[in-house]
Amino acid sequence: QVQLVESGGGLVQPGGSLRLSCVASGDIFSRYTMGWFRQAPGTEREFVANIVWISETTRYTDSVEDRFTVSLDTPKNTMYLQMNNLKPEDTAVYYCVARNAWTNTRYASPEWYFNWGQGTQVTVSS
Repeated sequence: QVQLVESGGGLVQPGGSLRLSCVASGDIFSRYTMGWFRQAPGTEREFVANIVWISETTRYTDSVEDRFTVSLDTPKNTMYLQMNNLKPEDTAVYYCVARNAWTNTRYASPEWYFNWGQGTQVTVSS
């Protein structure tokens, strides 16, 4: 079983930057996929980005493609989400997710991921 702990959320002005971290503890093997979802009040959870542990292949939702970067520090079992040029519509609770598999078709589905962190709030406001 993998435990995930996020950090790095906060309040930032539009155009600003934040870096979220997700530390994974437990049995992390090379076949893992890790990622980020977000949920704003009154909305469903939305896929943001993911990364495959062994290849560091990444995917992003269109609205963050040119602004967010997901990366790994494998010796530290840590995934990051660097968020630049933040917009008010990025305001949400951000969740770290993981599963010991990979997929080309279901990576944007929250049901596909077995492990979830507790979430960290990101608020973009002036």
